[in-house]
Amino acid sequence: MTIPGEWIVHGERTIYDSEWMSLRLVDVETPSGNRFDHHVARIPAEAAATLVVVERRVLMIWRHRFVTDTWCWELPAGRIDPGETVAQAAARECLEETGWQPGPTTPFLSWHPANGSVDLTFHVERATEAHHVGDPTELDEAAAIEWIPLDNIPALIRSGHVNDGFTLTPLLAELAGL
Repeated sequence: MTIPGEWIVHGERTIYDSEWMSLRLVDVETPSGNRFDHHVARIPAEAAATLVVVERRVLMIWRHRFVTDTWCWELPAGRIDPGETVAQAAARECLEETGWQPGPTTPFLSWHPANGSVDLTFHVERATEAHHVGDPTELDEAAAIEWIPLDNIPALIRSGHVNDGFTLTPLLAELAGL
């Protein structure tokens, strides 16, 4: 069996560009010699989330996502600001969205959610402690904030109430004991 080589990038051009994302056409050549333009979304800022698990309960937010017009339980998350570490961004997002300060955190997972078409990296920090500081400062993020028992997570996934990859991946890893 022959292992294919790397795809060759001959160049790329911007179709759309903003501070949040850039849509590009990338001129690529496959190992077999096929050459074509491939759409790629480039997201300049990586994202961070915090998986806070205390006494087998996980801190989650209930929110609406207009892009898919769905309601779901999610981990507190957001983009990493310039100059921030993953841990700082994850803790900041958790505090802003929930009013809970996690910590200390440790790196848990990092991955590329759609590496065939999107240049984005997700990072998750894990904490086993948190203390309530006050009300969330990001008022547009969560309709509800709850500590959900880990034992309830599989049913929430099956019902579609946990449906985004940034939340599914770390929850499933936690349930698997990784």
